Amino acid sequence: MTDVKALQQERIQLFTDLYDGKIPKRVPINASFSIEFAIQYAQKDLGELQWNTPLLEEAFDKVGQDFFTDYNPCGLSLRNPLHYQLLGARNFVMSSSGFMQHPEVHGLEAEEYDEFIASPYDCIMEKVLPRIYKELDTNPSQRSIVFAKAFKAYYDEILSGVATAQRVNDKFGYSPIGGIDVLTEAPFDFVADQLRGFKGITGDLRRCSDKVLAAVEAVTPLMIKAGVSPKGPSKYGNTFIPLHMAPYIRPKDFEKFYWPSFKKLVDELTAMGYPCMLFVEHDWMRYIDYLYELPENTRMWFEYGDPQLVKDKLGKKHIISGFYPITLLKTGTKQQCIDKAKELVDILAPGGKYNFGFDKGIITADSVNAENLQAVLQYVGENANY
Repeated sequence: MTDVKALQQERIQLFTDLYDGKIPKRVPINASFSIEFAIQYAQKDLGELQWNTPLLEEAFDKVGQDFFTDYNPCGLSLRNPLHYQLLGARNFVMSSSGFMQHPEVHGLEAEEYDEFIASPYDCIMEKVLPRIYKELDTNPSQRSIVFAKAFKAYYDEILSGVATAQRVNDKFGYSPIGGIDVLTEAPFDFVADQLRGFKGITGDLRRCSDKVLAAVEAVTPLMIKAGVSPKGPSKYGNTFIPLHMAPYIRPKDFEKFYWPSFKKLVDELTAMGYPCMLFVEHDWMRYIDYLYELPENTRMWFEYGDPQLVKDKLGKKHIISGFYPITLLKTGTKQQCIDKAKELVDILAPGGKYNFGFDKGIITADSVNAENLQAVLQYVGENANY
């Protein structure tokens, strides 16, 4: 137990040094596995464990025994099926295979922009939510009961997950620092994801661009509020912001509709003491100079792009992660996988401000070769010393 506590303190120091702008003893490892991966890897039933989450600890134990990471790689599930079922969700549904999926839906019609702009919160509560969640499409009294049940289920699962994560952290010496505290969205992404949908928003940029801009600006205060962690401000916390739409819109639309509100979101959260962790989805290389303008030590988890360019442009100001292609873990030899890890460490580690991670979360057990995954994590843990 003493050795585990010492290991945990060492890992905590890795992340505090990283966030303090110091060069850690070695490169911290922050790999992201889904709970579905953990369940499948432990050869448990995917449906059963997502409905009976206390059983997840056994799956997390198996992951902890077999894979070397500094932060608990499985974390909490934000997509637990119980509260979605109670709400009658259309936006997140469990497939027959047991995976939660996000169909293309929209909750706001184009002709309702003016109403949304005038009062985003009221419009979301009265119109958007009852369309996305079927059980809310009822009278106010019944709606309140459904809301209460869903919130109770959600927070029961969160509290259970936090307790499980604490036990797993203590068992394997994981750092409690380095993960996600709360999630929000770039204002444009929020309007696109849940309100208008991908097809709707791309058409709106042509048909009613002035209303899109007004809607994005109107929802920005809500996104800032959503990004405030209940734990309170801390430079060691992370407000997670997955970035969706920017690579799919024209640069002039990015400059007008996406960037200003997104920068305001990150600037204000950081100023209040809530550093942001961005999942820079797809390829943002044409916008890399914009990313430089964000507050110092913004955490940036890259999916695709040029690691050397990112290091040269951003590596002295921001904290970088990602880039390692999980597809290689499936298709490559063990040596090829290790060589890729060495390549990325050699590029991104010098000078600090880097933690090792994959280009995306690992969702299914059959999407990687477990032996390759083990070898890569072991290599980085043993060789990425400063």
